[in-house]
Formats: sequence, structure tokens, C-alpha cells
Amino acid sequence: MSNPPLTKIEHPPATLRDIVQDRMREAIIDGHFKPGDRLVERPLCDQLGVSRTVIRETIRYLEAEGLVEILPGRGPIVARMSWDDARQIYDIRRMLETAAARTCAKRMTPELGRRLEQALDQLKAGFDEQTPGALFRATAGFYAVIFDGAGHNVAWEIVQRLNGRISRLRMMTLSTQDRSQPGPAHMRAICDAILSGDADAAQAAVNNHLDDATAVAERLLANAPKES
Repeated sequence: MSNPPLTKIEHPPATLRDIVQDRMREAIIDGHFKPGDRLVERPLCDQLGVSRTVIRETIRYLEAEGLVEILPGRGPIVARMSWDDARQIYDIRRMLETAAARTCAKRMTPELGRRLEQALDQLKAGFDEQTPGALFRATAGFYAVIFDGAGHNVAWEIVQRLNGRISRLRMMTLSTQDRSQPGPAHMRAICDAILSGDADAAQAAVNNHLDDATAVAERLLANAPKES
């Protein structure tokens, strides 16, 4: 008689490095650490209660995400965000997200619809909570369902590499009232269009959202003074 299979681990425990990465990422996205701020190992070790090895690993990881840059003679600093950087990120998002939304709409099933509605509920809670960590995770979860429903796994890997910078832009654009439509309303429109199975409507909803966010980011960044 064969042994029963092991049960799947649905939520594996986070490692110390994961926890520190999340904490540091959220601090950058939330603006606790400002663009250009130095990230000095010893104070970070003391504040977080971890070793220099963990801090160095975290800084390398966040550098790969584009949230940290290493300057000769200064060490790691919080990466600055220029309008040119933001424009490229929005261009990449537009290509990948519109394609995923179209395909996800075409492949809509009751189960996929249920998952998308659940992700939208979590996203609403993230907006209500107004903390960068909750919003970061909820937004990533919403888009993860769309990309997974579309079967665009490689594209999602690219988006994940940009997620830290995307979230910085998101927190910046959410802080202004100068938008044609609130963020949650855009997400609801994207969800509804995908649920309807209308690929053209899904693409249009994503484009409307990105048009709005891009316009706000350009107003905030295009004329910002250059930092030395």
C-alpha cells in the first residue's frame, strides 16, 4: 500500500531575508527613505535587529529591483526616479498588461472570474488600508491573476522585476487628486471588462488606467529639478 501524498504548502513561512526585504521595500515605496538617501549598514542593522550579511543581501536584491543604486564613494542610496524612467516603465506596462487583459478576457471561466473578484476585493481592502505593503501585495495579487489567467507567465516575470518601481510610481500618483478617475474605479473597470469576456473592452480599460497614471506622473516628474 502506497503512502498518501504530502499535503501542499499553500503559504510557506517567510525567511528573515524575505521579511527584511519587504520591510525595506515598503520603507522606500512609502517615502520613509527618500530618493538619494544613503542606506548605511550599521544603523539599518540596529533598527531592524539583523546582521550586516542580511542587510547586504537585501540591498543587492533591491538594487536588482531598481529601488537602490550603488554610487562610487557613497555606497548604496535610494534610487532616484526620472520622468524618462517612468515613461519607459509605463510603456512596458502598456504592452504587457493590455496583452494579458485581452487574453485573460478571451479565456474567462467561472473559476477564473471568482479568483479575479476575490483579488479585486483584496485590492479594495489594500486601498482602504492605505499602507504601502498592503497595497503592494494586493495590487500584485490582482495583476497576478490576470497574467496567470492569460497564461503569460514569462511576461509576469518581467512585471515582477519592475514591481518595486511600479509601486513607487503608484504611491506617488495616488497621493494627488488630479486624476480623471480614482485608482479603485479603474481597477473595477478592468475587472468588469475582463469578466465580460470582451477583449477590446479589457484593453481599453487598461489603456484608460495607464493614460491617467502616466499623465499624473509626467506632471509630477517631467519638470522636477534635477538632483546632483
